[in-house]
Amino acid sequence: MSIEPSLAHSAALEHDARQVHTDHKVAPGEIAIGVVIGRASEYFDFFVFGIASVLVFPKVFFSFEPDQLTATLYSFAVFALAFVARPFGTVIFMAVDRRHGRSVKLTIALFLLGGSTAAISFLPSYASIGYASIWLLAALRIAQGLALAGAWDGLASLLALNAPPDRRGWYAMIPQLGAPLGFIVAGLLFSFFLVNLSSEDFLDWGWRFPFYCAFTINVVALFARLSIVASDEFKALMGQRSLEPVPIFELIRRHALDVWIGAFVPLAAFALFHLVTIFPISWLSLFADRPAGEFLIVQCSGAIVCAGAIAASGLIADQIGRRNTLLLSSGLIALFALGSIIAPLIFGESAIGQTMYVNVGFMLLGLAYGQTAGAVTSRLGARYRYTGAALTSDLAWMFGAGFAPLVVLFLASRYGLAMVGLYLLSGAAASLLALSLDRSEMRQM
Repeated sequence: MSIEPSLAHSAALEHDARQVHTDHKVAPGEIAIGVVIGRASEYFDFFVFGIASVLVFPKVFFSFEPDQLTATLYSFAVFALAFVARPFGTVIFMAVDRRHGRSVKLTIALFLLGGSTAAISFLPSYASIGYASIWLLAALRIAQGLALAGAWDGLASLLALNAPPDRRGWYAMIPQLGAPLGFIVAGLLFSFFLVNLSSEDFLDWGWRFPFYCAFTINVVALFARLSIVASDEFKALMGQRSLEPVPIFELIRRHALDVWIGAFVPLAAFALFHLVTIFPISWLSLFADRPAGEFLIVQCSGAIVCAGAIAASGLIADQIGRRNTLLLSSGLIALFALGSIIAPLIFGESAIGQTMYVNVGFMLLGLAYGQTAGAVTSRLGARYRYTGAALTSDLAWMFGAGFAPLVVLFLASRYGLAMVGLYLLSGAAASLLALSLDRSEMRQM
């Protein structure tokens, strides 16, 4: 009974917001813009942290460790904390959503995401306050993970539900464009400071600027998303129970198997995700002489290739189906992984080989990642689609991507670069197995 006043107040706030946006119908194109802006801001925050985990944190927060490899492994352990926190964030923020509404949930989540990322820019180094700096970094990283889970807004589902039946593959890929866009912005910022500052200045203050930018970017993303959440179309779908949050334990009780299968369907893409973005920077920084600023430019060009491949995945999915597209892309990733095992030197000493690895990897990532959004939500039914997609995504990121840089760097440093291909092959095998178990997957999408 104590929550009734807050429920009424939240409902009134959302009603007032909708009054502002009832002068026109929200078209799929407007939804797409809001989705891409929102996703790009999230990925920007995470890629800024990921790049800094290689280039900054080992020297600033783990400077007590003389071995740079060990310091980088410590940094990657902190990096993984956000992915462990995400499922807990979904539990917390789905409860906020049910009690106070989507607008309140998004506002809290995006201010927490932008605020925790920006706060990292003000952290003192280990040399200043010792181990307290590491605990603060870890706490802010956990806050990022909780906030990213809360930023799940249902706009991707809204976009899919408003898409023409013969264009759903195309519209399904649109939210995924936020990933390469977020990486490009983060990569170019770090590359600029690496190229134009001395090493001392970069480690002193230059690395802090990308983190500081995060708060402004997330505020812009918040307004872009709230304009859609406050629309009549979103309200109508909520009324139809298509985008309604449900308790996590109810979801698990009724659809545990579907959630687990859904978590493993995109594992090939998620395993590849950090193996072409974060891991290569760490390997070249530790074991090669190629400047990080130059290599980030190469990766940004690869991200452009990725964006093109994501768009291509939409066209392909509309022709052969989303499930067949995922089968095809997972098979190609498996072949790419086998090639990395047989000929790991392609990513070794040669700059040409490194560039080929990055661009081919980004292309395959785009083909696979472009159709992973809501991979099994059609199996969950309207009532469970929104919450099920969020939890499925959390688990897939945790199992596929969260620990990838830590595990692969540890194994590759001891047993060689063939371990990169072996890890990737395990992800592709998991995706192919999940897709084989889920033969009804996405027939209606």
